[in-house]
Amino acid sequence: MPVVKISLRQLSILAAMYTIGSAILIVPSGMASMAKQDSWIASLVGIGFGFIILAVQLQLSKKYPETNLLQLSEKLFGKWIGKTVNFLILLTLFLGGPATVLHEIGIFITIQILPETPIQAIIFLFGAIVVLGVRLGLEVLARSAEMLFPWFLLLFLSMSILLLSEIKWEHAQPVLESGITPIFPAALSFVSIAFLPHIVLMIIYPGSVNRPAESYKAVYIGSLIGGLVLFMIISLTILVLGPDITARNMYPSYMLAKKINIGNFLQRIEAIMAVMWFITLFFRISLYFYAITIGLSQIFNIKNYQPLVVPLGWILAAVSVFIYPNVPYKTLWDSKTWIPYSITIGFLFPLLLFGMHGFRKMRSKKTKKSSKSA
Repeated sequence: MPVVKISLRQLSILAAMYTIGSAILIVPSGMASMAKQDSWIASLVGIGFGFIILAVQLQLSKKYPETNLLQLSEKLFGKWIGKTVNFLILLTLFLGGPATVLHEIGIFITIQILPETPIQAIIFLFGAIVVLGVRLGLEVLARSAEMLFPWFLLLFLSMSILLLSEIKWEHAQPVLESGITPIFPAALSFVSIAFLPHIVLMIIYPGSVNRPAESYKAVYIGSLIGGLVLFMIISLTILVLGPDITARNMYPSYMLAKKINIGNFLQRIEAIMAVMWFITLFFRISLYFYAITIGLSQIFNIKNYQPLVVPLGWILAAVSVFIYPNVPYKTLWDSKTWIPYSITIGFLFPLLLFGMHGFRKMRSKKTKKSSKSA
């Protein structure tokens, strides 16, 4: 497999794009339905929880700076158990990650922008772009992210500034009206989409970074930037739309952009939000898909991952069409299945690897002592 190296700056940008991902459009609604006007507090709590989870994940990369997640799993569990565990992880990630996010694009475009267009056409078109990006490789994706990230920030800051005149501070009052009880479920929902899936990035770094020992710093910085962007979007939706409208609307941040009206001239520029979302979603799906493809090539000892990209892309697009039978099923799956699954993969699995690391370390110490005494 060819050696791929990206810079720490590029890793930070990819981590920021991955963190924002689909969350910029769908997270505010779910959080407002739980925490109401205190969603902005829940997002700050979620960022705090997220960094605790990142600390657990990144400790593994600090202990094994040249080893990605799947290689580490084989090293700690043994070859065959490790390969079996890795395959199951990649299979469930394939269904729960890029397939569902790609379907989300189809739903959004058919509901908000092109209602007469078949969802299959949208999914296959966007899927083809993802396949092309992944086939070109991680270095090309990293350079693309480096080029598009300033434009994303410019659009985001422009939209935020234009919305300042629409803010109504009374929408955020009273603070903690229902106490702190609703804060934690909302924060958990935030973490499950924004931070727990970072386990996927561990399949890419630290082995693909030119300074692997410092890769954890880049992931921290990128995740912080992404978390702050999400905090600002959640706060704006609450302050401009109010908690009730935010909770009832499927895509409140898209509706947020419709509120911009400068002198009855600059208005209805919700395409800005759509473009921002498409940029972050492209990198979210691409990194998911790249990590899964790389992982499968490692499991089956295939030197070049590229021949796998197109067939897996066809499977991805086909699965994405049918992954959700309807919107109520999607809402139920997001709230009841995705959260425990993401906790298992993103937090409990790294803890299990830590346990195996400690067990093997203790075992090696005992072996050394027994050999010395003999």
